[in-house]
Amino acid sequence: MADSSKKMQIVFASAECAPFVKTGGLGDVAGSLPAALVRAGAEVIVMVPKYATIKDEYKAQMEHFSDFYVSLGWRNEYCGLEKLEHDGVTYMFIDNERYFARDYPYGFFDDGERFAFFSKAITESLQHLPAGFECDILHCNDWQTALAPVFLREFYQGLPLYDRVKTVFSIHNVAFQGQFSDTVMEDILGVAHIPAAASQLRCDACSINYMLGALRYADAITTVSPTYAGEIQTPEFGEGLDGVLRERSYALQGILNGIDVAGFDPATDKRIAANYTVDDRGGKAVCKAKLQEELGLEVRDDRPLMVMVTRLTRQKGMDLVMYALDRILSGGVQVAVLGTGDRDYEDGLRYFQDKYPGTMAARIEFDPALSQRMYAAADMFLMPSKFEPCGLSQIIAMRYGTLPIVRETGGLKDTVIPYNEFTGEGTGFSFSNFNGDEMGDAVFRAARLFWDNRDAWNQLVTQAMSQDFSWTRSADKYLDLYFFMHPEIERPAAVVDEPVVVAEKTEAEPEPKAKPVVEAPAAAEEPKAEEKPAAKPAAKKTTTRKTTTKKATTTKAAAAKTTTAKTTTTRKRTTAAAKKAADAEAAPEVKAEAAVEAKPAVKAPAKTTAKKTTATAKKAAAAKSTTTKAAATKAAAKTTTKAATTKAAAKPAAKVEETPVEAKPAAKTTTRKRSTTTTKKATTKAAAAKAETKTASAKEEPKAEVKATPKATAKTEPAKEAPVSPAAPAEEKAPTKKTSVRKATATRKRR
Repeated sequence: MADSSKKMQIVFASAECAPFVKTGGLGDVAGSLPAALVRAGAEVIVMVPKYATIKDEYKAQMEHFSDFYVSLGWRNEYCGLEKLEHDGVTYMFIDNERYFARDYPYGFFDDGERFAFFSKAITESLQHLPAGFECDILHCNDWQTALAPVFLREFYQGLPLYDRVKTVFSIHNVAFQGQFSDTVMEDILGVAHIPAAASQLRCDACSINYMLGALRYADAITTVSPTYAGEIQTPEFGEGLDGVLRERSYALQGILNGIDVAGFDPATDKRIAANYTVDDRGGKAVCKAKLQEELGLEVRDDRPLMVMVTRLTRQKGMDLVMYALDRILSGGVQVAVLGTGDRDYEDGLRYFQDKYPGTMAARIEFDPALSQRMYAAADMFLMPSKFEPCGLSQIIAMRYGTLPIVRETGGLKDTVIPYNEFTGEGTGFSFSNFNGDEMGDAVFRAARLFWDNRDAWNQLVTQAMSQDFSWTRSADKYLDLYFFMHPEIERPAAVVDEPVVVAEKTEAEPEPKAKPVVEAPAAAEEPKAEEKPAAKPAAKKTTTRKTTTKKATTTKAAAAKTTTAKTTTTRKRTTAAAKKAADAEAAPEVKAEAAVEAKPAVKAPAKTTAKKTTATAKKAAAAKSTTTKAAATKAAAKTTTKAATTKAAAKPAAKVEETPVEAKPAAKTTTRKRSTTTTKKATTKAAAAKAETKTASAKEEPKAEVKATPKATAKTEPAKEAPVSPAAPAEEKAPTKKTSVRKATATRKRR
């Protein structure tokens, strides 16, 4: 039963977190997602190392909360917890000056030891949290916290406080995995004596991989966009981890990142030249003119301005840019690039700036304020990444009414809807292959729309600015996962700003709407089985069987007369008839009589002659059918269905259903018997004449049956040909036929 009084309590661990320390997208996520979770009704504690680079204004607000020692291999290391409340979120800074009092977060020779300590400190500190906070979800991010799920399972499992903790591991970039020499397993991690841990951390003969450990130990795995979740399961994007990601694909899902919509708002942003909104974009033209002037470009509103704010690396598509830039600039598109990176790309951009003065501007530097002005001023934003887990730049650009031109990969594909010139749909432009010509074509598709159809362009800008990329939406999806892993905790009614959606999810509590069901962690597979009971498939099968029976009964007859009740009654009668037939099998004469008694009732609507003929034919058919039933027990259900169809056979359709089976044996049996009779009467011309007459009458009945169903036609035709032998006289005069049969039998015995 769900506990309505308990809130979901989450510990969110990250090596960086804005505004305290940030080097990339991970800092933005850790700075925004926890706040959105708190607004949604959860309790969150964010754990971050206490780096020396954190501003003094934040350090002054920290309160010493607790301290203890953490065992790390043969060491016992001091760990302090410094508490800080900021924007409604509780932050716990892990304090150890030997590891974290440095000028930069990463890039040191002992990073393996530093972040192994951080992971161990996270798990140990779960015992030292504020009163009333019992961790339900430990959410770890990237390789720096990847050992926390490993330590939790190997060193803390079984302790009451830790039993309820479910672990979630988020991949922000699978290219950075934390690989170190396997010597750290004993010296630092202390797991060399645990075979399961040692084998699952090892990535080759002499190395271990921190991220690999998290992928194998975490209860659930997430990444930053749905498309990237699929890409990293392939060798091209998996960076060697695609195998284990495929193995655990049931626990993997992609949840798109959001942005701080309040911080990136053109209506209130003080860093841009003029504010504007989606309804009144007059300020954007002012921003464009100011930026053109600032960068030394021609101040012209009739030329599209395309910008890039990026690291100058191959991953960001700079090879394509270098290839196509000459064509783009000579085609009349202004380009401005801001960023630093590989020296070759930096020099290349400076070359094009000199070659196309007034059209090309390169700023080889890192300037957050200038980047904001570029987002607001540009018409187009170029982002041709080779791979992109999520990407925030294209989202920010859309927020400012700048249309992105992206390659269809990772989060770029998930966030940018390509423009459709026929329907007007879209929020930007895209191309699929990592190819410079394709990128150039996409740029000129955008430029031509800017030049030739400004109304369509403006509508596209409106659509881009209207997209919802808030963290509220992303937080809701993370909560879907959290509550799926803890179905005993009741989800609050007002989880997000959309009460209708929340109410729907509250009713189906552990039901994750989309992917959590598919990618549920192993520990939570039981609720999954309960949510998808076998009742539905079973119902489908039952329906199929009923439908098949009804089709067989009513396809050629009046569908309205056939009901479920009749079908049920028919089955009962058929079962009784089948039993009679089985009993009759031991005594052929009794069986024949039983068949004669049952079948005329079925053939009631037919003429007297037809009754006799059908009865004679069915004697042999009943014998064959009974033998088949006895031999093939596994086909009992099918036989019952056919018999049910026959038993309902006051109707033509049921009669016809049986006819194809009976026609051939009847023809063969009568042919043999009639052949014997014919041998004796071969010299009698009158018999031949009568045979012709009765052949015609014998043909009439199959015709009536053929009309009832097309299927009987092919099978009944041989029966039409069989009566050509002069056996029909026996049908007209039943006593004569019986006498002839007896004589034939006697003759055989004498011979």
